[in-house]
Amino acid sequence: MIGDMTWGVIERDLGGLAKRLEATSQNIANVNTPRYARKEVSFEDQLKEVIDSPRKLPLKRSSDRHFSNVKTSVAEVIPFERSVGYEIYRLDHNNVDPETEAARLAETRITYQAMTRVLTRKIANYRRAIGGGA
Repeated sequence: MIGDMTWGVIERDLGGLAKRLEATSQNIANVNTPRYARKEVSFEDQLKEVIDSPRKLPLKRSSDRHFSNVKTSVAEVIPFERSVGYEIYRLDHNNVDPETEAARLAETRITYQAMTRVLTRKIANYRRAIGGGA
């Protein structure tokens, strides 16, 4: 388990997906609210940066304040929620498309289920290793 970043990645991924599910649900709930700006949650790019960092040229920091935008561990990955108010296409200035949000909800749900399966397999592998068999 030492040096295994998988647990942290799974934890952050499930947390980010849960936040995305919440934001998408809020978007669907406010589909008829005038001037409502839909919300988006992003975190995958941060996770990818942390996962790929061992393959990149390591940078030496002489101060903790240097390169503060560079993530060095999975624990630093925080889902970022933002309102998207610039994509207005309805007369009431609401930019929620119910079909797009339903598709995003389904995609997020499927990804969440896949990550829980990965977590279940990971736990089963550790149990098998500790128990010495099936």
